[in-house]
Amino acid sequence: MVTQVRPRIGALVPLTRPGWVEAGRHLLAGLELAVREVNDAGGIAGRPLELVVRDTAADPQRAAAAVDELAALGVAALAGEYHSVVARTAAARADAIGLPFLCSSAVLDALTEQPTEWVARLAPPQSRGWQTYADFLLGAGHSRIAVAAEPSVYWASGARILRDHLAPRGGTVIELDMRALTPTAMCDELVDHRATALLLLVGHPEPAVPIVKSVRRDQRLAEIMIGAPAGQPEFAEWATLLGGDGAAIPFLRYLPERFGPLGARVETALRERLAEAPSFVAFEGYDTVAVLADVLRSHGTDRARVAEAWPRVEVEGTRGQIQFSRTPGISVWQWARTPIQVVDRDPADLDRFRILHAD
Repeated sequence: MVTQVRPRIGALVPLTRPGWVEAGRHLLAGLELAVREVNDAGGIAGRPLELVVRDTAADPQRAAAAVDELAALGVAALAGEYHSVVARTAAARADAIGLPFLCSSAVLDALTEQPTEWVARLAPPQSRGWQTYADFLLGAGHSRIAVAAEPSVYWASGARILRDHLAPRGGTVIELDMRALTPTAMCDELVDHRATALLLLVGHPEPAVPIVKSVRRDQRLAEIMIGAPAGQPEFAEWATLLGGDGAAIPFLRYLPERFGPLGARVETALRERLAEAPSFVAFEGYDTVAVLADVLRSHGTDRARVAEAWPRVEVEGTRGQIQFSRTPGISVWQWARTPIQVVDRDPADLDRFRILHAD
């Protein structure tokens, strides 16, 4: 008698510090919910789908080791990862060993150095999202924009996208190095530069939370807008740590204005699983498994066949119809029409999000 091997998907998720643990928890909730629903519906060719989870803790080298370990365990494909710098290392390793990787959340345009057939992505590239955010800033009347930045490929890429998009339209980007400035000294710089907006290109909760508190308490900066294009205010921890100070801080979110029937059903299930409102990251996790399960059903678990299937994917996701294509300047197979919003938390109700701009 031949024992049938369970189809396996490897999942890379930040579950411990210094990783963004709350993002990892939401990503994993979406992945696990979708796997449960796949198995409730009969699995893959009658066999239950198994999710093999590894914690990256936002460590690129740990992620690379996890890719090798999961490959050795026989996974058909990789899913997940939230942090862009970590996902870039995982994508490079997956490409090198021929393991299909559907990246859920990371946005760096250059997810791999060279074009690859092995990697696909659901999140929009950073250039598209952050250009949308720059358009929002201009539409809101902001042309002197300061960025509180830490050293990172991700933050440097974001600052470059903003500068390149704003400069031809009369905008100025002033970079403030948060390695050299305390939050109080940064407030002095904002006054000196006459900035009308401050963008947080820094980690959460440190130093993002102390920066917000300092700006909110500085009467000279009562009119300045604080923004967070990377999405720090998306998660409940932000409102818990900052209260009303965390409201009216616009950020990027990858959700449609209205959910269809699938999205509405999944939202309800995720809310029950998380015991709080699901973030866009939870929907990214669900959609990742929905795509991979569809590919495994139609093409089997052979890794080369899985990778060859990216351009033929047509899957109903929670946020729209998912298809992958080649996008100029992007090295991986890309879902080209991920919905993008700029939203903030309503000062009158911190649990309510206001849509300020959409692409």
